[in-house]
Amino acid sequence: MAVHYIDSINFPGLEPYFSLTEAQLRNRLHPEDGLFIAESPKVIKVAINAGYEPVSMLCEERHITGDAAFVIERFPELTVYTGSRELLAKLTGYTLTRGVLCAMRRRELPSPATLCKDAHRVAVIDSVVDTTNIGAIFRSAAALGIDAILLTPTTCDPLNRRAVRVSMGTIFQVPWTWIEAPLSSLAEYGFKTVAMALSDDSVSIDDPILDATERLAIVLGTEGDGLSKSVIEECDFVARIPMAHGVDSLNVAAASAVAFWQLRYKCKES
Repeated sequence: MAVHYIDSINFPGLEPYFSLTEAQLRNRLHPEDGLFIAESPKVIKVAINAGYEPVSMLCEERHITGDAAFVIERFPELTVYTGSRELLAKLTGYTLTRGVLCAMRRRELPSPATLCKDAHRVAVIDSVVDTTNIGAIFRSAAALGIDAILLTPTTCDPLNRRAVRVSMGTIFQVPWTWIEAPLSSLAEYGFKTVAMALSDDSVSIDDPILDATERLAIVLGTEGDGLSKSVIEECDFVARIPMAHGVDSLNVAAASAVAFWQLRYKCKES
């Protein structure tokens, strides 16, 4: 283990934690060199158990033999940066409530065909750009039995630091990838698609036809405008969540939890 005691935010090697933007960390031109930042021992452990490789770690000194010790034990050659709580707060822009950050390598993502092969329920996230919502959707997906998540290119990166933090590490537990083909391509894998949207021809989310669908892709849209007309028209069904008190819609993260629960694959429970 190489431990570096830092006394400046300009210490060499700290770039992933301080000066690199999320886009630079992702490194679209050279995805094999892409990184992301995981925060808190619990989330880091989930990522490691899912097969992600740590590159370096930034933590308060007390965590080297404390909450971060398990990482160092598994990766004894890991580079560790440590310093005062005040300096780390200056470096990251906020006080580290759990005291540990880890830069980790991204992995090659599977194809949509691979993820859909044995799935019964997948979520499609279209143009959702709020990292908090992405993290919350992943957490609901993990808890409520969604087999995989497909994201359109206009959706924000699930490995964004805040999305990872909000998800409590479930981003590493639910298989996901990007989908660039039209949603109609999911029919090739045996899926029907249901758009979560308000429209004149929508059915209630508890309509028996949805429960009876063996393989279903649940399509969720952007925070402000929801799904576009073209996406809705492309789907096999349109479903709405019944509302009371004149409320017309829920936040996309809240709606996802309701949809995932109601539309879960019931045969798994029999």
